[in-house]
Amino acid sequence: MVNVYEGGEPLAEVVRSGFVEGVHRGSVVVLDAAGEPVAGAGDRTSPIFPRSASKPLQTLGMLRAGLSSTDPADIALVSASHAGEEFHLARVSALLRSADLDQEALHCPPDLPFGEAAREAVLRAGGGPSRLAMNCSGKHAGMLLTCLAAGWPLDGYWRPEHPLQRRLTATVEEFTGEPAAAVGVDGCGAPVLAVSLTGLARAFLRLVTAEPGSPPRAVADAMRAHPELVGGTGADDTRLMRGVPGLLAKIGAEGVIAAALPGVGAVALKIDDGAARARMPVLVSALRRLGVQAPVLTEYAEVPLLGGGLPVGAIHSTW
Repeated sequence: MVNVYEGGEPLAEVVRSGFVEGVHRGSVVVLDAAGEPVAGAGDRTSPIFPRSASKPLQTLGMLRAGLSSTDPADIALVSASHAGEEFHLARVSALLRSADLDQEALHCPPDLPFGEAAREAVLRAGGGPSRLAMNCSGKHAGMLLTCLAAGWPLDGYWRPEHPLQRRLTATVEEFTGEPAAAVGVDGCGAPVLAVSLTGLARAFLRLVTAEPGSPPRAVADAMRAHPELVGGTGADDTRLMRGVPGLLAKIGAEGVIAAALPGVGAVALKIDDGAARARMPVLVSALRRLGVQAPVLTEYAEVPLLGGGLPVGAIHSTW
C-alpha cells in the first residue's frame, strides 16, 4: 500500500552538527473553530490513508452499530494504537473474555508490543509475538464485540464487504464529509479508507464539538479521559492529551497525526516520506497558529538527533 502523494512542501528541517542535512516534505491543514481553513501547506485535498488516525471514527461506527459504551476506558482502548503494556493487554483480554472469546478470535497478526519497554519485557521473559500484543488488538476486539451485539457473523469481520465494515465506512464518510477515495488494507489486516487531510481534520473537530452524551462525544471524551490507553507511557498522542486540556489527538503510521480542540480548531498532517520524527514539530507549529500554548508543545517543538547517545542536532518545523 502506497501512502505518499505528490504536492508536499518542505515542512521540517534536519540539522546535524550545525549543518542542514535535509528536509521532510508533507502537507498540513489547520481549521478554525467553525471548520474553515485558516492555514496550511502542500496538498490538503488529495486522499491519503490516515492509518490509525482513523480509529476514533471507526470506534464511533462501532458504537452506532451496538457496541456497549458503559466503560469509557474500553472505548479509549478500542480507539487505541496501544504500546502493549501490561495494563493494555489485561484490558483487551477482559474485553474478549466478556464475550467468551480469546485472542485467537482476533484477525490482527501476532506481534511484539509496540512500546520498546514492553517489547523488551516480553523478550526477557522468554515470550514472543502474540495477537494480543499487536497495537490494534483493542480495535479488533471492539469489532468482534460489535458483530456480536449487532447479530453479524464473526467470520470475515475484517473484510470490506462485511456488514460491520460497511457501517464503519459510512461513518467515516459522514464525518469527513467526503466519499472514501480508496479502500486499502492496514497493517492489522482491517480496511483503511483514503480521505483528505481536510476531511480528517473536519471529522476530529466534529467529534470534540458533538453534543455531550452523544456517541461522537463519547469517543472524544473517553480518549481524553484515558490517554494512556490510547497510546501508552510516553506515547506522543498520550502526552499531548495530558499536556493540553481538552485536546483530542491520534497518531497514524507513515507520519500522520490529527488533533482537535473545542472552541479552537483542528489540525491534520502527513509527512510524505512517512518519517514520524518530523510529525511533532510540524504539529506544534500548526497548533500554535491556532493560539494553543502549553509546556508540552515546547518540549515537542524540536526533536533531538543523537550521535553516540548524545545530542548532535535537531529536527524543527520550517513552516
